[in-house]
Amino acid sequence: MSEGVFYDTLRQAILAAITMALPILVVALVVGLTVGLFQALTSIQEMTLTFVPKLASILVVFWLTMGIMTQTLVAFFDGSIIPLIQGGF
Repeated sequence: MSEGVFYDTLRQAILAAITMALPILVVALVVGLTVGLFQALTSIQEMTLTFVPKLASILVVFWLTMGIMTQTLVAFFDGSIIPLIQGGF
């Protein structure tokens, strides 16, 4: 395996990982900021108030985007990893 093939495969893997993680991370950021703003405005400092809504929203988004994540991972393996294993570049 040449360096070019290795770095191209690595670039595609990082892009696939970012594509799969981005929806969950964006929702966690938005919910965290919203709850933090709510806590700052109302002076409520409850630890479970930040954890439970964030966890619930992450689970919902994961459930909704599970199919897209699976398609992205399968496309990456079919397009990059499987041909490398079979010996084709």
